[in-house]
Amino acid sequence: MRQYNRDPLDNQYYRPPRRKKRRRLKKSVKRALALIVTIIIILIFRPWHWFSGWSGRTDIIAADTVRVPLNQILSNMDSDLPQAAKFDKAVNQFIRKWDIRGASLAIMKDGNLIYSKGYGYADVKNQVPMEVRHIMRIASLSKLITAVGVMKLYEDGKLKLTDRVFGPGGILSDSTFAGYTDKKINEITVDNLLRHQAGFSVRAGDPMFLPLDVAKAMGRHGAVDMNTMISYGLNRGIRYKPGTRTIYSNMGYLILSKVIEQASGLSYENYIQDSILKPIGCYDMHIGYNNPEDKFENEVCYYETEDAELIPACDGSNRMVAKSGGGNDVRGLMGAGAWVVSPTEMLKFVAAIDGDPAKPDILKKETIRLMTTDSESTLPIGWMRCNKDGDWTRTGTMAGTNALLKKQSNGYTWVFIANTSSWKGPRFHHQINTMLKQAFDRVSEWPEKDMFAADSIINGLGDTTETN
Repeated sequence: MRQYNRDPLDNQYYRPPRRKKRRRLKKSVKRALALIVTIIIILIFRPWHWFSGWSGRTDIIAADTVRVPLNQILSNMDSDLPQAAKFDKAVNQFIRKWDIRGASLAIMKDGNLIYSKGYGYADVKNQVPMEVRHIMRIASLSKLITAVGVMKLYEDGKLKLTDRVFGPGGILSDSTFAGYTDKKINEITVDNLLRHQAGFSVRAGDPMFLPLDVAKAMGRHGAVDMNTMISYGLNRGIRYKPGTRTIYSNMGYLILSKVIEQASGLSYENYIQDSILKPIGCYDMHIGYNNPEDKFENEVCYYETEDAELIPACDGSNRMVAKSGGGNDVRGLMGAGAWVVSPTEMLKFVAAIDGDPAKPDILKKETIRLMTTDSESTLPIGWMRCNKDGDWTRTGTMAGTNALLKKQSNGYTWVFIANTSSWKGPRFHHQINTMLKQAFDRVSEWPEKDMFAADSIINGLGDTTETN
């Protein structure tokens, strides 16, 4: 017989409710919830402040683990340092003087990320401050990424630097690129392209920034693809015998993008991301897009000088747009200038190709020496300048972008990227370099810490590349 209890408050009998069986969460769900809570706690309390360095390592990570890019883990407040107040003041004065809307800077010392901060605005209209998380076009800094991709294929035996690129037996010997008449083209090697000695000239203008003219000449409408642009460059011929003169060439690095595709069997972007960037922990570096409406969620807006003229859109739509807003075919530049990155991840990339034993390199030491050997007759591979003292420089400039990367012999390496172009064009890099040299002099001592450790804590990543 079912028992009923008496309620002492109203002197009535009632039926007590049945106890429901507690449903237990599956272990997999519990683990997932625990992981989410842990990440939230870490992001709130930011424990990498507690470490001056971190040497932990987790070798086994699930293949489907979602990695958080380092630039999205850190923020400006991680570099709010009392000892850097004068440094920040110098940078802020500089961007106001030159009417730069926004800029981002990251500094590495002896392989440790010691500073990363944004200045000004990523988006002026919506008053979005520049943050560490923001990514920007880096123009010709992209060539360093492409060069590393080529040298990785070289190390893996997929190509030789002496390999011919065109003609019988060349890497790109198929009929797509067989319409040229200048036989000197058959002599172009991979090394010639890497060192800007393939003989391409820009006397009649750089075709990479004349997409509508190229489309018209090739009987196309709108932006042309990589194969069409390369074919146009070959049909124009080369000015000098390969290997005899150095003429800076965007076309050469576009061709190297195609060489990477042919040698790897993957698209250029996929090969670079899968074989270079992801193995070293860079997850927020991408080939950019032309139009503002297509940019990445955390990508900045781009700004030009006040007197910059509008030009016809590169897609053939007859719209009049800014060069940085659809006029230039940024995506069409590919390995010559299309990457969008943050200074933070760019430094993570440099740490893997600098030969410094503080962080493992993705290339062998002899390969790094080959890329950076000083020579009066040739440019280094990927870099713009490498002197005997150990200072390496890479610059990048186009409408809406100024970027400067410098590895110094005193152990400091830094990347400065602005989302605004200057009337000085490529010469503006001298102003950036001078400003930062003076700003560094205002800091007596940088803190001993490594914000790269945040990547290890959040993603469980230690030294994931092999020491060569």
